Amino acid sequence: MDWRDYWDLLTIIALSLILDFLILFFPDSLLRKALGLAFVLFFPGYVFITALFPNKKELDNLERLALSFGLSIAIVPLIGLALNYTPWGIRLTPILVSLTVFNVLFATSAIYRRMKAIDPWIPRIDVQKLKEELEWEKASRLDKALTVILIIAIFSSIATLGYVITHPKPGEKFTEFYILGPSGKAADYPTELFVGENATVILGIANHEYRNVTYYVEVWLVNLTYDFDTNQTHIHNMYLMDTLNVTLPHKPVNIEGNWTPQWETNYTFSIDKPGKWQLWFLLFKDEEPPLPKPINGDYAQTDAAQRILDAINGTIQSLKLNIEVRKI
Repeated sequence: MDWRDYWDLLTIIALSLILDFLILFFPDSLLRKALGLAFVLFFPGYVFITALFPNKKELDNLERLALSFGLSIAIVPLIGLALNYTPWGIRLTPILVSLTVFNVLFATSAIYRRMKAIDPWIPRIDVQKLKEELEWEKASRLDKALTVILIIAIFSSIATLGYVITHPKPGEKFTEFYILGPSGKAADYPTELFVGENATVILGIANHEYRNVTYYVEVWLVNLTYDFDTNQTHIHNMYLMDTLNVTLPHKPVNIEGNWTPQWETNYTFSIDKPGKWQLWFLLFKDEEPPLPKPINGDYAQTDAAQRILDAINGTIQSLKLNIEVRKI
């Protein structure tokens, strides 16, 4: 036998390595998606079956085809389960390396087993030869019908799965909205200030809404108390400190690499009134609700107070800092 007798196994080895190259350098290419389907759904089962049953009479072509798909669906989750108990975990790179090693090892084993086989099974791309190997002319009408149905089912499943993978549903839509301390960490927030003293926090937004979004941020200085007897919040003073807006494109969630911010700004503020205050950051998408006119600069007795109540109830995306302001 010459190398052409191992063309199928050599092709699987070559395509597995090509897929690794595409994922590394061309991760968004259509060829990567097409090869990825075969890499996961066909290659593992095919090399495994070919290594186990190298002789022609052990299995017919249709059985080999069906088992190649079936065993691939069984092998890949088992490899993922094994990776789950390793330091690498179930991530793209470990899965890719593991499946590539599996395909290469079993393809090499299948080449060796075919070389030693008495009557080796070698796939041929020839319609007439395929009919002969399937014993099409000798088969009954029922066998022919079952063969056709099985082939249609296999290719329909492949087409359906290919469509689902190449046209995935959008993931969960959400917006990251966060405050960091002046050092860029979730710590050292300014909670005690003197009247007129400047303080700085880092305000951040990341758009995972699968569309461009214009964000509006309102910064409110609020003095409130909570009545535990009546379970009511009483807003005594409410001042609009600032408004910000920014338009951001969708940012895909990167579960493989390190987290990176999309939009951040240093927000510096000061409070000119002593007492215990809450600094609220309210986030609105696409448009900012209209504000009523304040009474002597105070919004506590207007409809704007409902925004803080909604933020407390969680119906408005918001952030809050508790700050005690002392006289100098």
